[in-house]
Amino acid sequence: MTERRQALADLDASENQFRLLVSGVTDYALYMLTPTGIVANWNAGGQRIKGYTPQEIIGQNFSRFYTPADQASGKPARALKIAEDTGHYEEEGWRVRKDGSFFWASVVIDPIRDNDDTLIGFAKITRDISERREAQQRLEQVQRQLAESQKMDALGQLTGGVAHDFNNLLMIIAGNLHRIKQEVRSERGMLALGAIETAAQRAASLTGQLLTFARRQSVNPQSIDIADRIVSVREVLTSALGSMIKLNVDIEPDIWPIFVDPTEFETALINLVINARDAMPDGGTLTVSARNKPGMAQVVVSVTDTGSGIPEDVLNRVFDPFFTTKPVGKGTGLGLSQVHGFAHQAGGKVEIASELGKGTTVGIYLPRGIVEAKREAESQTAHAPATVLLVEDNPAVADASTGLLEQLGYTVRWVSNAETALQELEANGVDLVFSDVIMPGKMDGLKLARAIRERNPDLPILLTTGYSESVQDARFDFPVLRKPYQLHDLSRELSKLTGQD
Repeated sequence: MTERRQALADLDASENQFRLLVSGVTDYALYMLTPTGIVANWNAGGQRIKGYTPQEIIGQNFSRFYTPADQASGKPARALKIAEDTGHYEEEGWRVRKDGSFFWASVVIDPIRDNDDTLIGFAKITRDISERREAQQRLEQVQRQLAESQKMDALGQLTGGVAHDFNNLLMIIAGNLHRIKQEVRSERGMLALGAIETAAQRAASLTGQLLTFARRQSVNPQSIDIADRIVSVREVLTSALGSMIKLNVDIEPDIWPIFVDPTEFETALINLVINARDAMPDGGTLTVSARNKPGMAQVVVSVTDTGSGIPEDVLNRVFDPFFTTKPVGKGTGLGLSQVHGFAHQAGGKVEIASELGKGTTVGIYLPRGIVEAKREAESQTAHAPATVLLVEDNPAVADASTGLLEQLGYTVRWVSNAETALQELEANGVDLVFSDVIMPGKMDGLKLARAIRERNPDLPILLTTGYSESVQDARFDFPVLRKPYQLHDLSRELSKLTGQD
């Protein structure tokens, strides 16, 4: 009897220690349920996690821990049924605290049976894993951003490789169009040439938009008067909007200049206006505004429409390349991606806000420029005919460029690589060097230009390219003309170099 009493005392002590252990655990809610789901006991962890004292919760059904939607669907009863039938139930999901706040919980339910295998209740363990879930979500977000960055980098590399050859093809088309125009006189022929020229310009614009988004477009940033630029394209904007949409231009007095590539800025503005127009098929009001942001040393240019607005699930994707909600043939999916690429390449950012049924506002934040003094009019004295050394590895492009240069009155000597160009300069003097940037061999156009600058600092040099990451550094040392260029583009840049503008 003494041994039996001692064993019972030891068992009782063990049970008390176990109860103390369970009741003292604070990281887990550990409690018992009756077979019908009534809370039979409660520990400190349950109070800490869910907010109920033992007096408040014992005797209540555990379903109150579930969200209203889960309660309505019968989820608490199903959980007990699964635990009873399978011997175990485990899940993660939202649970509700006493104060109504939600937390992400890890839940385990095990059935408790007596010696006769009769169900006498359930043991339930709940843990608040909200922080772990948030950390996992942040990790997944970073992984998604990394994957997106890698995807865009791959797209940029692919785009850049194709763009160089594609812009050369457009250069051949554009250059030879000027020759053909000198010979074609019929009205039908001129209309056909006009259609070809328009298509070539459109193709060049699309290539430029894609390169800008991929941040592989060579740009020429400068301080520009934003009011003058918006006014200069107002007629184009009005024409694009049509008669059903009213255009308002609201520019803050004393607006700062901005430091951007002028062509890219105008392209971005037109893209925003066209997208806003398409959001107002029944007409409306479109406002182009410009405001100084003193604390940021930036100017924000906004385009606001009164259109249908953008759904939230679409809003997150509008800057993705090739993403469009327009019908096939009505949009390229590159307009807003060009705006995004332009803003970031300029050192700014782009923000978009939209409300269904009320409209959308897109704001481009651009770096403040400096007010430049007006240049004095340069000498208009006529210069003697000049000889241009054309450095171009593609014979067809060289032929097209030669034709344009000759129309401008220049004498052209053509070489196909940088090494030959240096030899030509040693043997025969020229007045100007016009070189492609990307060429085969050890020396590209930029290295050639720097070598010439060392030997002859006063010799004018003009570079041209359809794509080159390295030309980003070159633009501060040498003027860069983008391919495909038109006759007036070439004339303007050469005139600047020779002092004839």
